[in-house]
Amino acid sequence: MSARLEAEHLYKVFGRRPDEAVARLREGADREELRADGITAAVIDASFTVEPGQIFVVMGLSGSGKSTLLRMLNGLLEPTAGHVRFDGQDLTAISDRELREVRAKKISMVFQHFALFPHRSVLENAAYGLAVQGVPRAEREKRAAEALELCGLAGWEKSWPDELSGGMQQRVGLARALATDADLLLMDESFSALDPLIRRDMQDQLLELQRTLKKTIVFITHDLNEAMRLGDRIAVMRDGRIVQTGSAEDILLRPANDYVASFIQDVDRSRVLTAGALMDTGVTRDDPLCACETATPETPFTELCAISARLSHRVLVVDEANKVVGAVERQRLVGFLGDETAEPEPCDNPDGKVIARA
Repeated sequence: MSARLEAEHLYKVFGRRPDEAVARLREGADREELRADGITAAVIDASFTVEPGQIFVVMGLSGSGKSTLLRMLNGLLEPTAGHVRFDGQDLTAISDRELREVRAKKISMVFQHFALFPHRSVLENAAYGLAVQGVPRAEREKRAAEALELCGLAGWEKSWPDELSGGMQQRVGLARALATDADLLLMDESFSALDPLIRRDMQDQLLELQRTLKKTIVFITHDLNEAMRLGDRIAVMRDGRIVQTGSAEDILLRPANDYVASFIQDVDRSRVLTAGALMDTGVTRDDPLCACETATPETPFTELCAISARLSHRVLVVDEANKVVGAVERQRLVGFLGDETAEPEPCDNPDGKVIARA
């Protein structure tokens, strides 16, 4: 399967003689050296690929370059160096007219601030991208209404934006992006202006929509828990550079450096880790240690802890055919919990019969 989106050695430099600044960066100059000369290196040598139907999350603190990177993906900012390819087309090598056509039909953007037109109804706001495309009114209203229904806003079509809560307004922004049926959604801190409970509802909404629509999404956030919850793959940025790319489990279990390790200290691991990520392979059912219950590779961390608390030592992990594929040591779970827990009661099912399957 070929990548839907590819970023190749992207640089974005603001200031005098940007090409010369890129050359200095390639030779080893750091961001602070350039800043002393009045030059800002916003993005430095960023490369990644996004597969079809994948949510790719770029996360980092304020000033890390993530929003600048996003804006290069659809041509709102021209890279100082590097290439962006979408479905094999080099977006950095096409004309302005061709780029506008791509943005109108193939790439939609959902901003942090809802950017709704106050003088247009909810339906008209959701249909705006289609109006830009020149879609006839009847068709665009039909498609906009369908997108609003997908986003849980059926019945609100004739309302005005100021009659909606913040979460509902953001749903209109999402519906506007979906109505165009764009192949790629770019989401820039789209939920960060929302209250925590509404923000989680919007994350749920996005994941539910993704199960149905299977869009290709690049999602920008400064919240690592949000990144871990949404991302199929995650890129961590620091000072303009991508310092690690991988799955949520990769980043939690194998941080690339001290910066990433410190970043993930407060992440709620129970929402991310599974038995498959934590298990040791090369274990058989003949293992002498007691295994009253088993887990599957997909068993969540919290369920794994509950099973472990009922066993003497380790939890066997089995596949769909009930074949043992690994085991999770109790001490490893305790290590992730961060404290010792009471010793579990002895196993009362020594024949190893499977009592529960996760």
